[in-house]
Amino acid sequence: MNYKIALIKGDGIGPEVVNEAVGVLEAVGEKFGHTFEFVDVLLGGCATDAVGKSYPDGTAEKCRACDAVLLGAVGGPKWGSDKPPEQRPETALLAIRKDLGLYANLRPATLRPAMADACPLKKETAEKGIDLMMVRELTGGIYFGKRDRYQTEDRGLECTDLMAYSEQEIERIGRRAFELARLRRKKVSSVDKANVLETSRLWRSVMHRLAEEYPDVQYEDVLVDNCAMQLVRDPGQFDVVVTENMFGDILSDEASMVTGSIGLLPSASIGDTAPGLYEPIHGSAPDIAGQDKANPIATILSVAMMFRYSFQRAAEADAIEAAVDAVLAEGWRTPDIAEPGVTPIGTKEMGRLIRAHI
Repeated sequence: MNYKIALIKGDGIGPEVVNEAVGVLEAVGEKFGHTFEFVDVLLGGCATDAVGKSYPDGTAEKCRACDAVLLGAVGGPKWGSDKPPEQRPETALLAIRKDLGLYANLRPATLRPAMADACPLKKETAEKGIDLMMVRELTGGIYFGKRDRYQTEDRGLECTDLMAYSEQEIERIGRRAFELARLRRKKVSSVDKANVLETSRLWRSVMHRLAEEYPDVQYEDVLVDNCAMQLVRDPGQFDVVVTENMFGDILSDEASMVTGSIGLLPSASIGDTAPGLYEPIHGSAPDIAGQDKANPIATILSVAMMFRYSFQRAAEADAIEAAVDAVLAEGWRTPDIAEPGVTPIGTKEMGRLIRAHI
């Protein structure tokens, strides 16, 4: 097969980790008989520097013409909140997700065997294993709601952000969660704040209706504050965790840290028809950009998710994940995950070792 992949290398360490992921793609192609066509797409702070806005005209069209999108990382202090919205990298991320209809963000939080000692939780908790999938609704809720800023007579400046969800938005993300659970351990935990929020009460009612359609999947409601507690008390109890945009933004970061390092965790943003967007969950880390210190594993594992969810190629995904586990089992570490006394290797060497195992 020939696959056309859009590359958004982005800012900071983004180009470095994407380059190593491209090398892994080519190694997989050689092993399994695939070829790749790569299309460079400008987005983020680098786009602001080049053309004056972080989301250049035609970006979505270029991505739609491809089979998948690989994104390194965008953002940095250089393009902070003092810049107008059209120059901020975060604005571009929200826009491309919306324009491509990428309503489901999948974030696996897996404690890789060789990294068990890096888990910050109690040893007996880590030994139970951590393998959960966070499913975050990505194009609705408070991040996309109407916002306002106005002056009051007695309270000074006041701002509002509207959280809104429709039955259709909840049903499509909920169905995605149940279908994923059928491929895993058949359990869905739906996270809301139904004791306070009207949007959560609608969320819960729709999820209950969906649960009746999937009698083979165990279902439970979990309040968001309790979920935050349970993720550090016993994350092994979770399989698929589905929730709305803002709760998912926070909980997925929490879940990532119980696995030891955000440098190891991939993500996928997918819709019903558009190409999926695959990226590491870490940021652009401008303080180490260009120093061959970045960990490319999360981006490489994002390529594994690309094969699994966009190309339906499980063997290729398994080969990438096995290569990563083999390299980690041999004791190789980049600086972010190196234990005291271990000499770390660089971005390029980590990529080379993983390619060699493939």
